[in-house]
Amino acid sequence: MNAVKVNRKAEKRLESGHPWIYSSDVIDAAGASAGDAVRVVSEKGRFLGIAHYSSTSQIRLRLLAREDRAVDRGFFLERLRAAIGFRRRAVQDSDACRLVHAEADLLPGLIVDQYGPHLAAQFLDQGMDRAAPLIADCLRELLNPASILARNDVPVRRLEELPLEPAVLHGEPPARVEIRMNGLALLVDLRHGQKTGAFLDQRENYVAAARWARGRGLDLFTCHGGFALHAARSCESIEAVDSSAAALELARENARLNSIENIIWREANAFDYLSGLAAARRQFDWVVLDPPAFAKSRSSLDAAFRGYRELNYKALKVLAPEGVLVTCSCSHHVSEADLLEIVASAALDARRTLRVLERRTQAVDHPILLTVPETHYLKCLILQAL
Repeated sequence: MNAVKVNRKAEKRLESGHPWIYSSDVIDAAGASAGDAVRVVSEKGRFLGIAHYSSTSQIRLRLLAREDRAVDRGFFLERLRAAIGFRRRAVQDSDACRLVHAEADLLPGLIVDQYGPHLAAQFLDQGMDRAAPLIADCLRELLNPASILARNDVPVRRLEELPLEPAVLHGEPPARVEIRMNGLALLVDLRHGQKTGAFLDQRENYVAAARWARGRGLDLFTCHGGFALHAARSCESIEAVDSSAAALELARENARLNSIENIIWREANAFDYLSGLAAARRQFDWVVLDPPAFAKSRSSLDAAFRGYRELNYKALKVLAPEGVLVTCSCSHHVSEADLLEIVASAALDARRTLRVLERRTQAVDHPILLTVPETHYLKCLILQAL
């Protein structure tokens, strides 16, 4: 392996438990090429670890191991076997889960999700992209899946100068697959669905939110209907809103598949829809806000804060007395403390008093590394208006 030399700042970052080294902290790349596994050494030549090298991204090195070892088939088998074993212990009531969560499974740049007998993967950096055939071979040995689809249409690959196109790595992935989640049957669009097909990170929050559901419900940014479908049996009726006609069509199919008939599906902009509900003086006993990430980068934080605040303010204007608000943020740049402060500010302006019922995060199969804050991206607050 080439020995890539880094400065003291990078050395301290690794010592703090973070696996990323930025391009500005690389002193000498030693001829490393895109996607190489390299040895990382300090200015004085001290060994620091093994990493994947990127020739284009600002994240120039992603640490794979702190011991000096080969990044070969045995390495990937070991890491994948550990990740899969953890999910077998952690995930219940579902045949769909995240098997590999990048840095949190010590495999930075790699996502693998399971949907019944089918796998969907994302290879997010040059190193994992080069290793894709080897990783697929290891997954076949460990799981014998019916198919493996690389959902490589994710925009972050542009930073690595990698093509944005799906690829079949094994078998024949179906257009849709039926999975079981929390007692529901759900259809997943493997080729065109959000992320790798479904929002697996909300699986446990669906159940938690449904515990507080009653009366008239409102599910905004419903996508494929996850929150609404889980709460349907507890509510008299639910209005589920999304701006995507294709997402709503799949949500309707999910409702039919589970014989759920008390959900009204609305194609609309959530902000505009809330304004219309407030003007009509309509109120709901259970309101869910699960928007896409408003903060894609730190430079967009101010606009994101304004967006989250406006959204929560509008939701509180239609929340009935003693009603429950479930509000989420999947922006890793927005901390839980930020979200609490945003919602508190919106509540003061709306003249509502809120009680915190639950503070939640992503499902357990999307683990969080204590020293890598980027792995903690999903925040979910369940609040009651007094």
